Amino acid sequence: MAGWDPLKALVREEVVQRTEEGCDTQGFAQRAEEAGDDEGKLMSLYEELSKLQARTDFPYEEPSELESIRKLRPEGPRRLKAGWSEPQWRNKFYGAWLGRSVGCALGKPLEHGPYMAGANGNPGWRNVQLWFEGANAWPIQGYTPIESPGAKELGLAHYGLKSTRERIAFMETDDDIRYTVLGLIMLEEKGLDWDSWDIGKLWHNRLTYAQVCTAETQAYLNFSQMTSHMKPGRPENWKEKLEWVRTHLNPYREWIGAQIRADGFAYGAAAQPELAAELAWRDASFSHIKNGIYGEMFVAAMIAAAFAEKDPRRIVEIGLSEIPATSRLAADIHKAVEIASAARDQISLVDQIWETFKHYHPVHTNNNAALVAASLIFGGGDFEKAVTTSVLGGWDTDCNGATVGSIMGAALGADALPSSWTAPLNDTLYADLPGFHPIAISECAERSYNVFRKLSGQLAGNS
Repeated sequence: MAGWDPLKALVREEVVQRTEEGCDTQGFAQRAEEAGDDEGKLMSLYEELSKLQARTDFPYEEPSELESIRKLRPEGPRRLKAGWSEPQWRNKFYGAWLGRSVGCALGKPLEHGPYMAGANGNPGWRNVQLWFEGANAWPIQGYTPIESPGAKELGLAHYGLKSTRERIAFMETDDDIRYTVLGLIMLEEKGLDWDSWDIGKLWHNRLTYAQVCTAETQAYLNFSQMTSHMKPGRPENWKEKLEWVRTHLNPYREWIGAQIRADGFAYGAAAQPELAAELAWRDASFSHIKNGIYGEMFVAAMIAAAFAEKDPRRIVEIGLSEIPATSRLAADIHKAVEIASAARDQISLVDQIWETFKHYHPVHTNNNAALVAASLIFGGGDFEKAVTTSVLGGWDTDCNGATVGSIMGAALGADALPSSWTAPLNDTLYADLPGFHPIAISECAERSYNVFRKLSGQLAGNS
């Protein structure tokens, strides 16, 4: 069983992945097509791809291990001062959970081909705009309309009807919410005493195969093959086996899957971007490498920073301070910040971001992280402006809306978020996980706050 896609599709994506990693893959795409459905030829080709080395002129240095990553990161604050009162802390945690839910719900109906990859000769962002225009709901100031007579003439449609303007009454189940809950569960159960092995066990205990996709599917399958009820314990050579788990038949190892898993860990490390990035590294390294890992570290550091810092530009800078300055992701984020700083308006911003990063797959880490950073800068501290920009930009709409909403919610606090966005959720989310289906969003926030207090005490005791 190949996993997320048939073997021939995995090999085709592996050609793209190895090209992006700086390898000379000339002729491999044609050979993959010629192999057809022959599994023997496909696997032989895959093995060849796996052995390729980056070109000597490849300008990036991109390690996957934490110590090596830290050697290449810029200077940063690592830990921020935040002298909030207990009610202020609680308000920020509730804001983060609410903001994540708002952004996810806005983008969820639009996580569909025409908006992610473009269609009808339009970039994805233009189709998002057309949907709202066709429903007389432009500019975006509320949830996605369930109908858009004007856009339907163009063959546009969407899904996720429970999150539409007319029907929304809670945060419906979504992987962007499930992973936030799983991060909370891990910190509640393990504190700081866990690693990538524990992530695999957590997923197998809490998630079904149907709830994972792309890189997570491949790692889930590989971990399954390596473990059994007969040998449930951690193998002595787990570090060596981990490389196989996260890379074998996994051409999605630099896609967005890890980036959307940062929040639950980052909340526990509020105002401590270095710790947040480390916890993100532990999580991401189960299923991703290089820029796939950096994406989660970058986002985690920004979220943690937002609990102490309101300036979006400074938040992005702190996120960059926890990933290698020598990486493709760092270069792309710097370019996105440059675009956002010069953008005249929302449309010109998303258009420039799309044109600059459209060479990536719609659910790759780098283009989506670039859109997140640009939306934060362009938003200038305005919750609605930042979140709607991130969703308008297309690609992974619910993921980007959720990430920007989480950061802005932590920075501003729940009391400062517009009730027009938060009230329709009725303080309720459904995570499709036992004990969290349904649950009050405020209860999740309180539990994250308690985890934060517990980890802070644990760190103080170790210092």
